[in-house]
Amino acid sequence: MSLELLSQLEQKIQSALEHIELLKMELEEEKANNQQLSEQNQKLQQDLDTWTSKISGLVGLLNHEIS
Repeated sequence: MSLELLSQLEQKIQSALEHIELLKMELEEEKANNQQLSEQNQKLQQDLDTWTSKISGLVGLLNHEIS
């Protein structure tokens, strides 16, 4: 191989390594976003369960009063 080909190969490898590093950073950001969304989802699910329980209780009271 000529020096020129080796230089081109080195540049391509360096470019690939930089791209891989950027993708790793992007993946870490997405993992952090995913964790936040999972926590928000869990909180909203708890809120929904609480409201469902309260509404069921109120409907039960109304049914009891009507009967």
